[in-house]
Amino acid sequence: MLKEVDILLVALTSPIKIGVYENNQLLEIIESEKKSSDILPILFRDLQKKYLIKKLFYANGPGSFMAIKVAYVFLKSLSILKEIPLFATDAFYFNQNKPIKAIGKLHFVKISSEIKTQKLETAPEVVFTLPDVLDYNEFSTDAAPLYMIGAVGQ
Repeated sequence: MLKEVDILLVALTSPIKIGVYENNQLLEIIESEKKSSDILPILFRDLQKKYLIKKLFYANGPGSFMAIKVAYVFLKSLSILKEIPLFATDAFYFNQNKPIKAIGKLHFVKISSEIKTQKLETAPEVVFTLPDVLDYNEFSTDAAPLYMIGAVGQ
């Protein structure tokens, strides 16, 4: 019998990170430098051979528009086809609430619960990490992407 797990995907930058969680505890980390559109089907095929996936989680932005779109379409399709619930939270959950590059010197920042853009001369390198314990309270069933297109026009 396959082990029941939850899968967390952070595909906002390279490398793509996938966390496998059993009872909210991080069990396995999978990373790939390949393009998400190429590697996600392969990684998830392998995960489904090894585990019974009960829930899907992902970082829905802000970040790379294309990366968010690919992750959402892939996970939403898998969610519908396999009847697996899909949950999302913003990227700040995975980088200790540090600024995330938007365009030029504009960066996304999270102040209280609001995501805005700010001009920063220098910003820390964005490193996304998978939590050791998955806090379900940080995620929402509103899994639509946070494209944050408004930053381009500012």
